Amino acid sequence: MEPVTHFLTGACIGRAGLNRKTAYATLAGLLAAEAADSDILWSLRGPVEELKHHRGITHTLVGAPVVAGVVVGSVWLLDRWLQHRRDRRVALGKPVKAPPVAVNWPWLYLTALIAALSHILLDWTNNYGVRPFFPFNPHWYEGSIVFIGEPILWALLLAALILPALFGLADREIGVRRKPFASRGWAILALGGMVLLWGWRYSEHARTATLLNNLQVTSEPVMRMAIEPYPVNPFRWHAILETAHYYQTAEVNSRTGEIDTDPHRDLIYKPTDTPAIEAAKQTPLGQVYLDWGSWAVMRDLGQQPVDGMDPPNLPANRIWTTVEFTDLRFRYSFLGQGRATGHSPLAGYVYIVDGHDDAGEAMNGREQR
Repeated sequence: MEPVTHFLTGACIGRAGLNRKTAYATLAGLLAAEAADSDILWSLRGPVEELKHHRGITHTLVGAPVVAGVVVGSVWLLDRWLQHRRDRRVALGKPVKAPPVAVNWPWLYLTALIAALSHILLDWTNNYGVRPFFPFNPHWYEGSIVFIGEPILWALLLAALILPALFGLADREIGVRRKPFASRGWAILALGGMVLLWGWRYSEHARTATLLNNLQVTSEPVMRMAIEPYPVNPFRWHAILETAHYYQTAEVNSRTGEIDTDPHRDLIYKPTDTPAIEAAKQTPLGQVYLDWGSWAVMRDLGQQPVDGMDPPNLPANRIWTTVEFTDLRFRYSFLGQGRATGHSPLAGYVYIVDGHDDAGEAMNGREQR
C-alpha cells in the first residue's frame, strides 16, 4: 500500500487500546507501520537496485522485529531528550505536566511489532506482492484484493482519528469533562472495518475467479489467470488469462456476472523470442525483473530510444536493439475503462548490442549507472 494507509493504520493500532498501556504508543505505531519502506533509499543507487531491494528484508517476518526495535530505540532517544527538558523545568521551579500514562517499554515494543507486521499484511493485499519468508523462501505472494490506494480505507482510518477530536471540542463547548483515550472505540471500529473490507473483496475476488473458470472466455485452454483490483468498487475486476500463444484481458463485474472481453481488441500475443531478449534476461535488470514480475512480458523493440537514456554510441558496423520488460499486472487504466494499455508504470528497458552485450539499463525514466 501507499504511505498514507500505512501511517493511518499505525496510528489506529496505537490508539486501539495500546496507548492505555504505554506512552508513545500512537507515535511508535505510526512510525513502525511505515518504517519498512525505508528500503526506498536503495533508489539512490539506481532504479534496478531499487526494484531489487524494495519490499525486501524490511518487509519480512525476520526483519519486522528489527524494524520494531529500531523504532523503539528512536522513541527512547526522544524520551530521554524530553525527560531532560522536564528535569530542567523542575530545576527552574517551573510546573511540569505529568503524562497520562507512563512509558512501558515491553508494551511499546509490542505496539511497534504489531504495526511493523501490519505493513507486511497491507502490502500483501495488493498486487505488487511481498516476500514475507525471505531469505528462507524468496517467493513473492500477492493477495490482489485491494488496490494500492483505496479511498474507502482512507475514509475509515481518517474518521477514526479525526472524529474523536471533533466530538471532544463539542464536549468542551458544553462543559462535559474530557474523557481520556476517547478514540479507542473509533480506532477499533476502523481496523475492524478494514478487515471486513478485505473479507468482502476476497469473496468477490473468488467469485470472479469462479465466473472465469465456468465460462469459455478464450479460444484456447487457459493455463493460468490473474485478477486485479480497482479502487472503491469491490465488484469491478481486471482479469488476465494466459494461453499457449497469447494473453487475453477482460473486465469483470462480480455482482452481475458480466464479462466484457473482445478477442479482436483484448488479445496480447506473446512476442517472438530473439537473441537480444535472451541476452537481456541475463542482465542485472532482467534477472531482478523476472524474479519479481510474475506476469513479465519481454519485447524486442528494435532501434527504439528510451526516455531517460541515450542510445549507444557505436561504430557503424555494430547493431543495437531495445528490449522492453513489462508486467501485465499493471498494464490497465484503473481510472478509465480498464483495458490493457501499451504503457506500464513499472517498465524496464535494456539496450543490447550485437545480440549479446548489455549497453545500458533503465526504469521509470532513470538510467542504471
